[in-house]
Amino acid sequence: MACVRRCLLFLLSFNLQFTAIVEIRLEINMNIKSEDIHNAVTKHLADAQKFLCDVVAIPSLSGQEADAMNLVAERFGKIAAVERVAMSNSLRDDKDYSDPVPGIEYDGRFNVRADLKGSGGGKTLLLNTHIDTVPPSPNQDRPFDPQVKDGCVFGRGACDAKGQAATVYLVMAALKELGVPMKGNLVAHLVTEEENGGNGTLAMVRHGEQADGCIVLEPTELRILSSVRGAVWFRVTLRGKAGHSGRASDTRSAVKMAIRVVEILEAYHAKLLASSRGDALFDKFSNPMPLTIGKFQAGNWPASAPAEATLEGVLGLLPNITAKQVMEQMTAAIKNEGGRDIAENFTIHFMYRHDSSVCPTDHPLVQTLQQAARSAGAKGEIDAMTASCDAWLYNNQLNIPTAVFGGGSLGVAHAANENMPVAELATAAEAIVAAALAWCE
Repeated sequence: MACVRRCLLFLLSFNLQFTAIVEIRLEINMNIKSEDIHNAVTKHLADAQKFLCDVVAIPSLSGQEADAMNLVAERFGKIAAVERVAMSNSLRDDKDYSDPVPGIEYDGRFNVRADLKGSGGGKTLLLNTHIDTVPPSPNQDRPFDPQVKDGCVFGRGACDAKGQAATVYLVMAALKELGVPMKGNLVAHLVTEEENGGNGTLAMVRHGEQADGCIVLEPTELRILSSVRGAVWFRVTLRGKAGHSGRASDTRSAVKMAIRVVEILEAYHAKLLASSRGDALFDKFSNPMPLTIGKFQAGNWPASAPAEATLEGVLGLLPNITAKQVMEQMTAAIKNEGGRDIAENFTIHFMYRHDSSVCPTDHPLVQTLQQAARSAGAKGEIDAMTASCDAWLYNNQLNIPTAVFGGGSLGVAHAANENMPVAELATAAEAIVAAALAWCE
């Protein structure tokens, strides 16, 4: 029912907009009306929905995206110039490579670059989204058998982020339908391996790209996320001294050492959160940069002190501090506050190291996207993202101003009821078409 209510609200906003002839005009070539964009998107919406269902039906866990990427290349090849950008195992040597999933091969794999070339002399807009997904949730009904009901497409990856890929497809199809020549280029990166650290986008960044603005498509409920928090994923290993429970004085429990490390990290998180206050976009959230311990492994017998314990987790970080600083401070806290046994018997490995990404709210990219979103019937709210994504690779490393935007909700991403409301997919596409027409001049 939530999907039905959201779809009705968007449809109502469209009807009010057009019947009242409330036209929010962008300074675009040919002065295309919002109604023209709406009609072009509507004409190709069924095709975009079919593409979404087809790609959801292909499992594409990180490192296992080949079949889905082939489909993406084939479908986008019908509406844009497509390049299969090869990846290789040399990516593992990159300083920003993420390795939470060991042993992934890259030789023979590829990302997709799609390009609608302009006539020349205009600005380039880059779009990015990912094709990989997390595994199905427990009790998820038919994760790879997409279902369309109540105005939504259900299935693993429906909103995170195959629905975003369908949005990009719809944007390019609608622009071709409009037949309006843009001076600048519209380029899309459709990548692998976002979910386990952004290695697909990292490969595209190292391949090289020039653009004047970038929109990373993720489920944002049509909010424009100009600030995105960073994160570090970590693995802490504690070495104890194994022994019988009846000889406690001769043992050193790695489990107890790990519990103490969690306490240290909780205290560090509290201090970091307090020192990160003062950012207007993030301050409304009670905990925009949480500490999560997701895995804890130790021991093989109830009556034995284990010799080793391993815990893995993620710690968010806000724009006031870098991932490098957080890693140094976490390591120092464990070493200095855990006592001699821990200090001499722990290792920490950071598997994922993302800085925050910030595009000022008054930047022309953000303002153009906000006006475009409003022209499509969305509120155009500017907000912060309390999860990390690939935006920082474009914004921080290529110096391309970057914002995050898309239909669907992070609240159902990775969940058993993951879905993409088709009306939001269409609204996001209308907004990006309008933004592209204004930006690529």
